[in-house]
Amino acid sequence: MSVTVRPSGAALVRYAVELDMPDATVVRETLVAATGSLLPRGAAVVEGDIDARRVAVGLWRWPNDPALPALPRLLDPHRLRSLLASAGVSGEHPPTVRVLSYRPTRRAVLEITAGEQRLFAKVVTPSQLPGLRDRHDLLVPCLPVPRLLITTDDGLALMPALPGSSARTALRLRDPLPGPAMLEDVLDRLPAALTGLPRRSDHRRSAHHYGAVLAMTVPEEGHRVTTLADAIADADVGEHPIVPTHGDFYEHQLLTSGGQVTGLLDIDTAGPGHRLDDWANLLAHLSVTGTPQARRWRSEILWHVRDRFRMDDLCPRVASTLLGLATGPFRTQRAGWRERTRQRIDLAEHWLTSP
Repeated sequence: MSVTVRPSGAALVRYAVELDMPDATVVRETLVAATGSLLPRGAAVVEGDIDARRVAVGLWRWPNDPALPALPRLLDPHRLRSLLASAGVSGEHPPTVRVLSYRPTRRAVLEITAGEQRLFAKVVTPSQLPGLRDRHDLLVPCLPVPRLLITTDDGLALMPALPGSSARTALRLRDPLPGPAMLEDVLDRLPAALTGLPRRSDHRRSAHHYGAVLAMTVPEEGHRVTTLADAIADADVGEHPIVPTHGDFYEHQLLTSGGQVTGLLDIDTAGPGHRLDDWANLLAHLSVTGTPQARRWRSEILWHVRDRFRMDDLCPRVASTLLGLATGPFRTQRAGWRERTRQRIDLAEHWLTSP
């Protein structure tokens, strides 16, 4: 189960359900319900009254996400084989598909194994596909970014697997990790043309959004998160040049092997921004991970960043990212999510006041 809410009151819930069939078999399904601005066009809609208000709820069943029309073709063996053949991928045996992530109405990532070949399919909304193509075209000549084998206008991009495993895995296995200078080199190699793309929301606006979501989901922390979001937004973070940025730079987006960077993933967010935001995002994620290995790597990176930027400019950005990460436990609805949410809010306060 996962839950997404917006300050407007819009909500989206993904359910895992089991159906007991008349023949005594059990069918497992994934169902999604959405309301308000999160309700995509094309969903089956049911209307009803809640607290004297008329509410429309959109419903669909995996993989028939109305915002991600390319999804069903990946789960249809015949259509998948045709897609792979178009990309020059063949195999004696039927390909296997494993779902790695699914964010309803936003994106899905699936791993495909076809014989000896391992590939990944990313599904986005059709309107996002041109931007995804552009970013891959810009970054492939500069960095170890997967090239696109084939794309389809309904939002599907197929790419080969790159060598290595995520730095998150390296942290867990205590494998060697790339040093800060190597990470800086990766960021330096982002092409200048990225600065011509649309810019994303800055950390100030994001902090207010995350604070409002947290005030809804953990109302007992409402005053604290609202005060914290205001403090982040009001902080003087200095003037910094607009440069190419990854936009979501953290350990899961880095493939490594033997302490070397072998791949950079999820470049959908690449565009203009401040270098310090990429560093802040990585430091926030490592703060949440909190293992001894993550703490050591974070310390190395923090010393590197201290030599280049003012801590007063860095800390509010880290705190803003941590507020965003604090919304995660509610979204996943795992046991103890309230306590994990509070721990992340504590981390955000700590970074803002005494990093």
